[in-house]
Amino acid sequence: MSYYQVKSLEQYFKHYNKSIREPRKFWDKIADENFTWYQKWDKVVEFDMQEADVKWFLNAKVNIVKNCIDRHLAKRGEKTAIIFEPNDPKEEALHITYNELYDRVAKMANVLRDQGIKKGDRVCIYLPMIPELAIAVLACARIGAIHSVVFAGFSASAVAARIMDSQCKMVITSDGGFRGNKTIDLKCIVDEALEKCLSVKQVLVVKRTGTQVNMKEGRDQWLQPLLDDAVANNVAEIMDAEDPLFILYTSGSTGKPKGMLHTTAGYMVHTAYTFKNIFAYEENDIFWCTADIGWITGHSYILYGPLLNGATTVIFEGVPSYPDFGRFWEVIDKHKVTQFYTAPTAIRSLAKENWEWVDKNDLSSLKVIGSVGEPINEEAWHWYNDHVGKKRAPIVDTWWQTETGGIMISPIPFVTPTKPTYATLPLPGIQPVLMDEKRNEIEGNQVVGSLCIKFPWPGMARTIWGDHQRFKETYFSTFPGKYFTGDGALRDEVGYYRITGRVDDVVIVSGHNLGTAPIEDAINEHPAVAESAIVGYPHDIKGNALYGFIILKETGEGRDRDNLSREINEHISSHIGPIAKLDKIQFVSGLPKTRSGKIMRRILRKIAEGDFSNFGDTSTLLNPEIIDEIKDERV
Repeated sequence: MSYYQVKSLEQYFKHYNKSIREPRKFWDKIADENFTWYQKWDKVVEFDMQEADVKWFLNAKVNIVKNCIDRHLAKRGEKTAIIFEPNDPKEEALHITYNELYDRVAKMANVLRDQGIKKGDRVCIYLPMIPELAIAVLACARIGAIHSVVFAGFSASAVAARIMDSQCKMVITSDGGFRGNKTIDLKCIVDEALEKCLSVKQVLVVKRTGTQVNMKEGRDQWLQPLLDDAVANNVAEIMDAEDPLFILYTSGSTGKPKGMLHTTAGYMVHTAYTFKNIFAYEENDIFWCTADIGWITGHSYILYGPLLNGATTVIFEGVPSYPDFGRFWEVIDKHKVTQFYTAPTAIRSLAKENWEWVDKNDLSSLKVIGSVGEPINEEAWHWYNDHVGKKRAPIVDTWWQTETGGIMISPIPFVTPTKPTYATLPLPGIQPVLMDEKRNEIEGNQVVGSLCIKFPWPGMARTIWGDHQRFKETYFSTFPGKYFTGDGALRDEVGYYRITGRVDDVVIVSGHNLGTAPIEDAINEHPAVAESAIVGYPHDIKGNALYGFIILKETGEGRDRDNLSREINEHISSHIGPIAKLDKIQFVSGLPKTRSGKIMRRILRKIAEGDFSNFGDTSTLLNPEIIDEIKDERV
């Protein structure tokens, strides 16, 4: 029996128990049966969790792009690999077959080699969500260059910091990008960034917007003429299992961003396996993840996971609100999308609009709907389930991180019974544990603790680029011998996991451990509230008290704030208990969020404490201007 796809709850428990008893045999079988290798491994895994030293599939030889494209050509050459849905719905969607993708990636790989890029060189990719972004990523991986994708919304200083940290030799960018009704001048941002970056020798520029750009002599070249001259045939580089595949930067609590390094074979096996299971993928499905390829979600579940399974994946250039709030639902209807994967932030923002935007489109093609990026609150879960999934397509509320490479805890659709706000059960091969303050493992169910993983998994990051000590201290020192996720979790009576937020989002008030997520859920159920974020701040009597930052819906804007504050606290009191009431409530127009939709709570904590001295790395914020607004109106 294949371990590759779980089809029933009985099979899940059988696979899971096997994966815990014999993890090496479990991953050995999955890797052996489902991928093309130049050379098999001598050993499945070797690790020292104390030293944050992990290696998978030792001495195996492989190329991930050969597994994403080449091996599908005989059977699926004329199948659509990528559907490109442009920002403007009037612009025609583009369908790229596996044969065409091979040709385009081969040409791009040859261009990179002709420009002097070789195995191990770092290439920064700063492109909008256009096919060239996917093609550039795959071309780098094909020749063994390490791609470092930077989301095309970062500032010049953020781009420069990432290029300098990884010493990139080349930047691939475009004249500009379309985002809703805006045109973003990407080349100008790159030019500014490169004033500080001495390592970059070449810039390749994609023509997308037709914006006038400055081309620096000897450094900048238009990409298309180079592609026109390239041949559509390329021999993939033979890579060692542990050769670096990509660097992806994630925000640090303090100091500079962390360049998470993922390697080749383990990441390949994990993303392919998780995609197949979490999305119940079948041969003719159309998969759409709305993330940007600049985030780990896009790496793993727009590109690598789907293509490793020979799937059709949608790349969407636009935003959910342009040209109107029906955009997501129109795209699902248009392309007959079967699996839809988005963030709670998007769900909440669309849930505020008239549900007729959803209902006027045919969403009957949907089989599975997913949530990613943060725990989904109960109100948003029900809206998503009722209006988008129509109570037919199960919700997979997925928990994972940039550092984990792929999904770790999630329902398997049509297998795991779902429960609102719960990520439910770990995937086979994943061994979560809850730890207490004394570093002891908490046994049994109906418990809360710090979420750790006690045995390595193939998709895990191997280090922080250029700073292994920081990697070790951040993830492996709090609970020696285990990977510490930084998240708290609750394990219910049947063993389901609910992520309660970052561990520092568990606030001890008068000796009570209060997770902020359930309190936010209660507040968000108030009819006047759109979204909320709760943090703790020091209190003379309670030790800590709760401070709430609350965004109102239009219906709440004109309300008396004192009455509204009282109502919100009564709501919390009736849902959770008087102990969870907020001592301070500040109504705000927005919250500091990363571009992947996560609220940067450490900034809110500092504001609540009245400490405005150093907000740490804010380069990943979508709306840095909101900090001053919240700070100036602090209560």
